[in-house]
Amino acid sequence: MKLLYVFDAYCGWSHAFSGTLETVIERNPDLPVEVISGGLFTGDRRVPISNFGFIKGANVQVTARTGATFGDAFNEVLDEGSFVMDSEAAARGLIALRQAAPERAAELAVAMQKAFFHNGASLSDPQTYRTIAEDFGLDADAVVAAFETVSPDEDFDFAARLGVNGYPTLIAVRGSEMYALARGHATADEVEQRLATLR
Repeated sequence: MKLLYVFDAYCGWSHAFSGTLETVIERNPDLPVEVISGGLFTGDRRVPISNFGFIKGANVQVTARTGATFGDAFNEVLDEGSFVMDSEAAARGLIALRQAAPERAAELAVAMQKAFFHNGASLSDPQTYRTIAEDFGLDADAVVAAFETVSPDEDFDFAARLGVNGYPTLIAVRGSEMYALARGHATADEVEQRLATLR
């Protein structure tokens, strides 16, 4: 069995799920985790963040429900309003990091979200991935080079084939069967209870 985590790096609820994901991984070191990017902000949705006036209020709800926090630097980006969230660039960043350390894909995905939601770093900026790669002891030059050349299409197509239309989604894969463990928010204990029925 393995876990398949479908997220969008610019999704606040995915950011809030990071703690659950980390706990589930810690409790289940035998379960490999694959991470796939969805395309929440693509096409016509690539507009200034100020166009999404609901984000600040939604983040208050996220914090109240999950305890997840948002950094001052991120809130400054939100208040300034001109930043454009581009899920294609973020997906390329995940792929570049994932290629360098596939067994650490979940940790790297969490690091990406911390970079944005805590530090206000752009996930379209190669320097963001250079910093993450260096923090993880990876070949930063290789990661940046991959970021510039890879395509997110395979990830987006895979997420679509899975029928995932909301982020985050955590799936258990056993043979040819798939079981949804979480859609949106879930605690680690709730995920564990669902996992226990599959073992």
